[in-house]
Amino acid sequence: MQEKKIFIYQLLPRLIGNSVSRNLFSGTIDENGCGKFNDITENLLRKLKNNGYTHVWYIGILAHASTTDYTAFGIPKEFPEIIKGKAGSPYAVRDYFDVDPDLAMNISDRMSEFEELVIRTHKAGLKVIIDFVPNHVARNYRSVSKPHEIVDFGEDDDTSVAFSAQNNFYYLPGHHLDIQLPPDKMIHFTYREYPARVTGNDCFTATPTQFDWYETIKLNYGVDYMNGNRTHFTPIPDTWKKMKAILLFWAEKEVDGFRCDMAEMVPLEFWQWVVPQIKEKSPKIIFLAEIYNPSAYRDYLENNIFDYIYDKVGLYDVLRDVACGYRPSSDITFTLNNVGDIQHKMLNFMENHDEQRIASDYFLKEGENGKAAMIVTCSINSNPVMVYAGQELGERGMEEEGYSGKNGRTTIYDYWSVDTLHRWKNNGKWNNKRLTKKEKELQHFYKRLLTVCNVEDSITRGKFYDLMPANYDNKEFDSTRLFAFLRGYEKELLLVVANFDHEVNECTVHIPPHALSFMNIEDTGEGKLTPLLEKDDDELLFTYNFPFRIKLNPHSGEIYRISFL
Repeated sequence: MQEKKIFIYQLLPRLIGNSVSRNLFSGTIDENGCGKFNDITENLLRKLKNNGYTHVWYIGILAHASTTDYTAFGIPKEFPEIIKGKAGSPYAVRDYFDVDPDLAMNISDRMSEFEELVIRTHKAGLKVIIDFVPNHVARNYRSVSKPHEIVDFGEDDDTSVAFSAQNNFYYLPGHHLDIQLPPDKMIHFTYREYPARVTGNDCFTATPTQFDWYETIKLNYGVDYMNGNRTHFTPIPDTWKKMKAILLFWAEKEVDGFRCDMAEMVPLEFWQWVVPQIKEKSPKIIFLAEIYNPSAYRDYLENNIFDYIYDKVGLYDVLRDVACGYRPSSDITFTLNNVGDIQHKMLNFMENHDEQRIASDYFLKEGENGKAAMIVTCSINSNPVMVYAGQELGERGMEEEGYSGKNGRTTIYDYWSVDTLHRWKNNGKWNNKRLTKKEKELQHFYKRLLTVCNVEDSITRGKFYDLMPANYDNKEFDSTRLFAFLRGYEKELLLVVANFDHEVNECTVHIPPHALSFMNIEDTGEGKLTPLLEKDDDELLFTYNFPFRIKLNPHSGEIYRISFL
């Protein structure tokens, strides 16, 4: 069993390292600047380690299509009309065997600079996760960095047929690609594609719209979607072999894990075939699956194919609704029951690059209003938890950067400088001198929460006991706005209580005798509660005649150590 919880810090180097504070709408890299590998210094990595993180997920590492011209370095010409934003989507990969040149100080040495980042990260005691994007590639994919023995995607395809198990792409013979973009975006449209290839979001038409993943092409894993989804996995499809080579290439760079983008859009059989082969070479490497279909969770976890799965449509969605007041907190219980025995395999989070910022106008408007949700997210089980860069500072994500509109998300498509991260960087010093008092307090809360969750065996490896059913009839416990549970390991016992209300909440919590026997705790009838998050708070004494009464701040909570006298 793991000794510590996994806490992942997700960051986009292009954003977190940017030293240019000027932000022009839809600005170029020269106008708005761009963070580099070298901006992720030993100082920053040590701070992340000290703040409780165990892994860093670097997104945007793989070379992806952008409007910046790198033809002078042998990188093929790009077509802005098939790129989203000036910087482009990190998930429209144009070369699986290369890193993004935007991130390099010396473009010719870009791979070496990435390798040095991996070394720095490991030296700081952190592990490295990067994206693996298996379902689609950039429309203008062409690898100039692939090993000599590798044949490029589509190079040997039979383009006269819609489907062949040994083709890398799906084709629409007889049709030119005709992306349905707004008229102003068609003025300089020079990209040509014939025959048209199927678009990444399973869009089997030559006329994808601006709402499709029009910048990407769907990869063919041997499933004939146009003929009843019939599978052709024998002999092994060519795409499988190419993807195995890509995974092995990056595993040899000593990365510690892959976050697999849209994993459920790729046949399960491929994962069953490739993951054991990668783990045979790199036994400690982990695979995280982005999957949104709960009915498929167990299939992807079977035989340890994937180590962990996104819990977006489960705990994230429910905690978001509870925090916003749309659902009662008691619904958290039912959500946990839905995943039951695999809860420890779910990757929990309250922010990532796809979701709206907690502090945005579209969510909770203030970063500190997410404390209750984060306390539950971090302490509910032994599973991994992820924090998105800037979340711990209350980043609002309310700018209109360019392609990414004013939507409460921090752009992944544009060259931009994120205000809170820029001030935290403080000319490369990575200190909090330019942060506001509120930002410092929130950063400290995250550090304290993660530290408690990693040093307490009850959370890292202990049992879970839901106290909600025992308190539904408790008139001094609002089961629509409060959530309470126990975590225990050997003779240690923790009580976690979260308040999702916008008002201070005073409550009592009934702990039934069965809960203590389940935790193998002998109740002497007298005890005390010691707060672990707010150390300045007083300890609470209790007996059967005088039960403990807890006072919780709005949108917050506490983790208490229960000691029997």
